[in-house]
Amino acid sequence: MHYFPLALPFLFFLFVLLLFLLILIEVGVLGYAYQKMGVDRRYAYVILLLCLIGSYVNVPVYQLPPEVIHSAGRVVFYGVPYIVPMLTDAPGTVIAVNLGGAMIPTLLAIYLIVKNRLFVDSLAAVAIVTVAVHLMAHPVRGVGIAVPFLIPPAVATVTALLLARDRAPALAFIGGTLGTLIGADLLNIGRIQGLGAPVASIGGAGTFDGIFTTGILAVLLAAIMAGKSRRRRKSPA
Repeated sequence: MHYFPLALPFLFFLFVLLLFLLILIEVGVLGYAYQKMGVDRRYAYVILLLCLIGSYVNVPVYQLPPEVIHSAGRVVFYGVPYIVPMLTDAPGTVIAVNLGGAMIPTLLAIYLIVKNRLFVDSLAAVAIVTVAVHLMAHPVRGVGIAVPFLIPPAVATVTALLLARDRAPALAFIGGTLGTLIGADLLNIGRIQGLGAPVASIGGAGTFDGIFTTGILAVLLAAIMAGKSRRRRKSPA
């Protein structure tokens, strides 16, 4: 099951944003920021590219009972256009897991938890983001569950700054990623039936944009904090 969850205009915007970040990494502006998060600069390119390109891949898990399926088209939710794929032999909604929006971010979040020893803070951050995202999640016909894409990064960033300011970038990514996947997708599996979505992808259409934006915001937050840290070290005693 291969298709990009976002329509071309918004997907192009994310690619341009990704290119901008890669340029900043190349010139060294964000290299220290990634190190502050606990990710080696050498892997920054791979992680960003895999998340965006990996959104094309959905791994089927199981299929819901047959219903009327709305196949092929485009659905707009809070200004973000989502793609409704064409499935010819699917009498019911296929539940899948998105590679770039669920699998890769989850693995990175687990790595950051262990690397930064954020066990307790991560539980709190994920819980807070989960509740906030769950309250803002909406069932969208033809798509599944969707969340306004600015909610996850905004809540995750504020939560991270309040819980662990010195490790806020890593915590923002952890809370934003896992909190969105749990609050929007996993806790709403029971609401998928009847929406007529050919594919309901965990971390795919409806939540991928929020998760990807969370990752970008976490990096920018790290860059800001890294800049402040450098200025403090350079200032005279």
